[in-house]
Amino acid sequence: MTAVELSEWVRDARRRTLDLVADLDDGQLMGPYLRIINPMLWEIGHVAWFQEKWVLRHVCKRKPIREDADAIWDSIAISHTTRWDLPLPSRAETIAYLSEVRDLVIEALQSDAQIKQLLYFVRYTTFHEDMHNEAFTYTRQTLAYPPPRFSVAAADFRTPISQTPLMAGDAEVPGGTFLLGAAQDEPFVFDNEKWAHPVNIEPFAIGRAPVSQAEYVAFVEDDGYCRSQFWTTDGWKWRESVNAEHPVYWQKKSNGQWTRRHFDQWFALEPNLPIIHVNWYEAMAYCQWAGRRLPTEAEWEFAAAIEPESGENAMPLGKRRFPWGDANPSLERVNMDWKKIGCIDVSALPESDSAFGCRQMIGNVWEWTISGFQPYPGFVRDAYKEYSEPWFGTHKVLRGGCWTSRSRMLRNTWRNFYTPDRRDVFAGFRTCAL
Repeated sequence: MTAVELSEWVRDARRRTLDLVADLDDGQLMGPYLRIINPMLWEIGHVAWFQEKWVLRHVCKRKPIREDADAIWDSIAISHTTRWDLPLPSRAETIAYLSEVRDLVIEALQSDAQIKQLLYFVRYTTFHEDMHNEAFTYTRQTLAYPPPRFSVAAADFRTPISQTPLMAGDAEVPGGTFLLGAAQDEPFVFDNEKWAHPVNIEPFAIGRAPVSQAEYVAFVEDDGYCRSQFWTTDGWKWRESVNAEHPVYWQKKSNGQWTRRHFDQWFALEPNLPIIHVNWYEAMAYCQWAGRRLPTEAEWEFAAAIEPESGENAMPLGKRRFPWGDANPSLERVNMDWKKIGCIDVSALPESDSAFGCRQMIGNVWEWTISGFQPYPGFVRDAYKEYSEPWFGTHKVLRGGCWTSRSRMLRNTWRNFYTPDRRDVFAGFRTCAL
């Protein structure tokens, strides 16, 4: 990747950050204290601070732009509960800081483009910003703010509800030995993807599409949230602690019709759209009710990545970078980058199919797996040691990306991870036969 291309990524990520808060007033930028979100004024400053720390200070050896930056925006040192009480710079000062960091990073790329370490950390911090931009989007959903508006590449607000038959059935996956994780020739990977190692997979059958709203509402209507036999012990404790009776943004009207809140508006359920904003406990309960199970993350990657034509006796089996092959994501293959400001029909985008016929394994909705988030064999943490290591053993793995994820960042080996109680994120799931 050239310095010119990377400079445009830096501009694009910063433009998206600013767009995601541009229409919010000062009160909305702070918002209420909630365990699952940050004050957005603090978080946009943190994005620029992270880039300044790793690119300008770590690689370029520059002095801090602000003497108080570490005391304000260091997410590891600053308790989440105190972020609403910090002496934060004003909105104008914060935006000026974001702009200054962006310009200095681009200036460094123009003058020191051959420094490998510089290119690595610019890419790392851009992806970090992309992840926070996804968080800004689900924060807007959590707080019932309007859907975001963008200054470039205006997106459609909602996709029309499809009347086509729901994509159903399983893809039969033969199993075999493959290399789980990223290959060492991948241009950029995070530490939790390192490195590819052999794993044997038994034959299995996995849903060709994620679970839809139509499928999930049947579970809700069958009193699935009130029958403890479908829930794990911890899942039932969670359900009782929050009095969950249906997905978090659903509501049943007096006429019996279910509606779903999308940012600040309510809509009738869209049967062919994937279920979204459900946590791992809810996904597990649905599977128990349906007589199904969640895939392991190794099964998920196998179904997404394997090239069966590499030969039955090939050891290990060949892998694709994306479910459809090695070509970069396109509008014909993924719903990502906020192009639709929401999910699309689970039957859409046939060109996204994996070799086994699994659709939309990249984009639209994150997919929970049954797997706990653990290091791969020989794990060595990256320079930013807090990215993965502190979360091993307490989080569950999600795969695939969602409609807010950046297509430049994801591929079949990318691992996301959240605690099993999180249902504010853009997560759904697909299931496997028992």
